Amino acid sequence: MRPVKGDYAEYYQPYIDLIKGDDIFRVLVEQNLESQNVLNSFPESKGNFSYAEGKWTVKEVIGHLMDVERVFAYRALCIARGETKPLPSMEQDDYVKNGNFNNRQLFDLIYEYRLIRESNILLFGSFDKSVLKNKGNVNGYGTTVLALIFMTAGHEKHHLNILMERYM
Repeated sequence: MRPVKGDYAEYYQPYIDLIKGDDIFRVLVEQNLESQNVLNSFPESKGNFSYAEGKWTVKEVIGHLMDVERVFAYRALCIARGETKPLPSMEQDDYVKNGNFNNRQLFDLIYEYRLIRESNILLFGSFDKSVLKNKGNVNGYGTTVLALIFMTAGHEKHHLNILMERYM
């Protein structure tokens, strides 16, 4: 099962398109292994590397992945549990700036991210299939639980592609 147009804000379409197939839970598990291989290929000495002026460092990209993973999971949890109040947006640049990721060890960030993803795999897997179609309000747009799970995987894939293309 895949989300359909109308299950998410149109600007998330590129993330949804990055995910092939319908078995999002299998995708999340396989992606977790792939992401750990990619992230662990960076030595500590490359943690504060940025491919261009004004771009995030490797550590900041991982921090951003952690923040978004947490936010998307929170939104999915809220909607799965029947929340009807609008859920807020997030300003990614402010989150990264205030995350202080460059002062942390690269290994710790990678390990923390793995644990977040593993926790979210368990959370998402605990949702009854019936709640995957639950729709809530995220930043003024109707969004389903299923779409949030696909967006989680697509967001990670997007940033892993950037890390492999521009940072390695």
